[in-house]
Amino acid sequence: MSNLIVHGGTPLSGRIVPSANKNAVLPILCATLLTREPVHLAAIPEITDVRKILEVFRHLGSDVDVDYAAGTLDVHHRATRFDPERHHLPEEMRSSIMLVPGLLARFGAARIENDVQGCTLGVREIDPHVEVMQHFGASVERRREALVMRAAAGLHASHHWLDYASVTTTENFVLCAALAAGTSTLMNAASEPHVQEFCAFMTMLGARIEGIGTSRLTVHGVPALGGARFAFGEDFHEAVTFMALGVITGGSIAVKNSAPEQFPLIDRTFAKFGVQVVHEDGWSRAYADGPLRVREPFTRNILPKVEAAPWPYLPVDLLPIFVALGVRAEGSMMYWNKVYEGAMGWTSELSKFGAHAFMADPHRIVTFGGKPLAPAEVESPYIIRVAIALLMLACSIPGRSLIRNASPIRRAHPHFAENIGRLGARIEWVEGD
Repeated sequence: MSNLIVHGGTPLSGRIVPSANKNAVLPILCATLLTREPVHLAAIPEITDVRKILEVFRHLGSDVDVDYAAGTLDVHHRATRFDPERHHLPEEMRSSIMLVPGLLARFGAARIENDVQGCTLGVREIDPHVEVMQHFGASVERRREALVMRAAAGLHASHHWLDYASVTTTENFVLCAALAAGTSTLMNAASEPHVQEFCAFMTMLGARIEGIGTSRLTVHGVPALGGARFAFGEDFHEAVTFMALGVITGGSIAVKNSAPEQFPLIDRTFAKFGVQVVHEDGWSRAYADGPLRVREPFTRNILPKVEAAPWPYLPVDLLPIFVALGVRAEGSMMYWNKVYEGAMGWTSELSKFGAHAFMADPHRIVTFGGKPLAPAEVESPYIIRVAIALLMLACSIPGRSLIRNASPIRRAHPHFAENIGRLGARIEWVEGD
């Protein structure tokens, strides 16, 4: 277990370039299994989950040449082999479920371990993924330790309507449909920026996809996919995180941002805490004139709120970032996570800093901000941006704080401590028990 020691109280300022979005990188890596041609990826991040997927590729016999210093990856699945009796996918990485369509398409068989999991955000069922693959013609055998899927005759076109706009299920549908015979359609598809980036990569491989960025996707199956050279864009999650780190510490961080058109709702959410965002010349900067303060609504006697749900709502992954701002801002704010029922329990850790937060139900909390805060020792659940939210608060409080189990940060943000160290943070990783 890795912990973070934070000596807070220093305003963070400067310029920084975000890394690639983990939620785009991982499905794109999985998609490379669909082609026998070489693929070159630029701006590949050095994060835990990337290392795990590349290790799977090597274990299966693929050619992998990665240079994290240069941010480049060359992968070629020309000699890849898979046997569901011998080869297991990583259990501790939920994105491994997106390796299944490529394995089905190439080898007619795949395997999902019973304990596949990611962040502890609540119940995250695999049933929607299994249903998608069954719709494409895969059979499912339930074993004690795993589900084994087979599609010896190949995959055929499917028309499907998701129960909810799941990012990973949408990506699995596209992965299955790309080489399936016929035309497939998906209703209630997820449309997050990272889904759009994934679909752009699939199109570069030769997939025929219509409706990118909307809730209806149409995929015309093709006989084969080709190679590609693709560069990842900046992660909007990381851009928001750096901007929020600047304002919560009393500084201001300029962040490279090539897609400001994705930010109108994010900018309005910042404004609820008295924070203004400026996008100019490919860079974004958040700043506050004076202390953070919750903006009073025009409607009297209601509690202002931040609602998070599938895109184009505010992304649920960013909710902890704004919780941290609400703890520091004078005034009260409600936060509503409309996706995960187990993602708000961590707010009990806020009280160790001296913050006041009330959990109304598994989906909603209220912060009563502006309270005097003190350094503390806190423990993060296994949720990436919760660890970052606790880090944000620690950076804003003069003195030494310790964040236990901060290792989830490494799953999404390469060299995070070093990067914010260059912005003025005094922070270091230490190994714990």
